[in-house]
Amino acid sequence: MVLCQGGEGDAAPAAGGQEPEVPPGREDRPGAVQPCLCPAPGVEAAGAEERRACGCCSGMSWPFCCEAPGTKKKAACPGLGLFYTILSAFLFSVASLFLKKIEDLHSVEVSAFRCVFQMAFVLPGLIYYKTGFLGPKGKRIFLFFRGFLGSIAMVLLYYAYQVMPLADATVITFTSPVFTSLLAWIFLKEKYSPWDLLFTLFAITGVILIARPPFLFGSRVTGIEGSYSDHLKGTIAAIASTLSAASTLVILRKVGKSVHFFLSIWYYAVIGLIGCVIALFILNEWRFPHCGRDRVFLILIGLLGLGGQTFLTKALQIEKAGPVSIMRTMDVVFAFILQALFLNHLPTWWTVGGALCVVASSTGTAIRKWRHSVKKAKQREI
Repeated sequence: MVLCQGGEGDAAPAAGGQEPEVPPGREDRPGAVQPCLCPAPGVEAAGAEERRACGCCSGMSWPFCCEAPGTKKKAACPGLGLFYTILSAFLFSVASLFLKKIEDLHSVEVSAFRCVFQMAFVLPGLIYYKTGFLGPKGKRIFLFFRGFLGSIAMVLLYYAYQVMPLADATVITFTSPVFTSLLAWIFLKEKYSPWDLLFTLFAITGVILIARPPFLFGSRVTGIEGSYSDHLKGTIAAIASTLSAASTLVILRKVGKSVHFFLSIWYYAVIGLIGCVIALFILNEWRFPHCGRDRVFLILIGLLGLGGQTFLTKALQIEKAGPVSIMRTMDVVFAFILQALFLNHLPTWWTVGGALCVVASSTGTAIRKWRHSVKKAKQREI
């Protein structure tokens, strides 16, 4: 047996409406020595131990997991996790832009296509890791609600992208960390400090500046894309999507690491697809896209969504969750840029002010969680 140095990587949910799926992380004990079941060179591994990885090896299986004695471990590229986060935010933003460009499809149908891509991506992982398709009996009800609420969040977010400005919908989704803290306090009895309350008020202020209700801003609301009724419907859909996404993160915290993350994504995709198909038949909105451009956009939305999710997961595997959550606010910047360049819609000062409030709120929440996790790690070391 070989003793391996423990690595970094406490992965936690990132900010934003898009919900990250992160594999079970390792304990964050820099410099600590952790035993692992990696066979020494020349010793044959039996059964499952052959694929078991240690903390120093980024999840690689033997014989590649442990380096030969006396060799120096190659240093990780500094800032690589943050680069992955920026790339993930860019891919998500471009996917949202393509969704905005689709003219002939309902948001529920776009969500159904996205679920098909998710299933195609996850199925090989389920077979490889032999997790099964239902999960542990005591966790199935949580997995069901995780999939149900996650699919609702996706459909509502896509609807919001279609009926309101891209930047406005993106900004509202970044209130998710604030609502996650609030729901975790209610259902998981986690600590909710006065700082959390302040960040919640900041987030609500930002949403009000973006929605601009007439009873506060008067009957003539300027800077709205399309009719105000559509803008209001999109705002309500974006808020409901954010609450659903926050609820799924609370459920994932409740489940913990007892369920493989591939299984969680599988429930999300399967339940989402079933729900979308039922909704399409009820709404009578199922149609094959007539325009070849829309078909291309559908495929690109699926591929870019998977790419964004993959890079975000990779970022959380090699970087602290706090910096990743803060860097994910680049999604808002990309949304403003893409909206101005390709949709010819310049944001108003109200939207910019709302965005600053929401970004400050989500960044403050991420920094507090980050400092709290670092403090707990130091206490464990002592």
